[in-house]
Amino acid sequence: MKKITRTKDTVGIDEVGRGPLAGPVAVGAVLIYAEHSKTVSRIFPIIKDSKKLSQKSRGEWFLKIREAEKAGFLISSVQFVSSKHIDKNGIAPSIRKALAQALEAVSAMDDDKFSADVLLDGGLQAPKEYRNQKTIIKGDEKMLVIALASIVAKVTRDARMIKFGKKLPAYGFEKHKGYGTRAHYTAIKKHGVTEHHRKSYLKNLDKR
Repeated sequence: MKKITRTKDTVGIDEVGRGPLAGPVAVGAVLIYAEHSKTVSRIFPIIKDSKKLSQKSRGEWFLKIREAEKAGFLISSVQFVSSKHIDKNGIAPSIRKALAQALEAVSAMDDDKFSADVLLDGGLQAPKEYRNQKTIIKGDEKMLVIALASIVAKVTRDARMIKFGKKLPAYGFEKHKGYGTRAHYTAIKKHGVTEHHRKSYLKNLDKR
């Protein structure tokens, strides 16, 4: 994973929750201030992206990110778009909406927020106003700032799904986080869909 000292602020972007049957999609953004890039690199050794970390490890890294944020080294934001919005507008537009909101949240305090380097994972793209953007395939495995964004997005979304699970224990959201496990499909067939389900993802439910 590359750790590059930059003369400009650097933003990492990643999304979590594109494929689940239930729950929001989440986009995480982390901005590392240019003057603290070396410090952040020292705080965070090489790490895997959030999907390859255990739940315990993700939680530990999340706390370290929060500590770095309190120290003023970086700033983070996670923005959600609901299952209802996904059903109405589609997953790609929903991700774009959350991405734009996350970018705005971390860069709003900059004098020239569009000058930051914006590094995005996979096929993500920032609004065109962010002129210094680059999409990196498997960026969450290559760039520290994207890996940090992946962790805050994953941990924050998981926390929301755990909250849903406490209110609706029959569905097991706290276990599968809304993904299409066998137990989740069985619960849907037995108890029906909830307000948190993406109905557009369940059109072929009877065929399963």
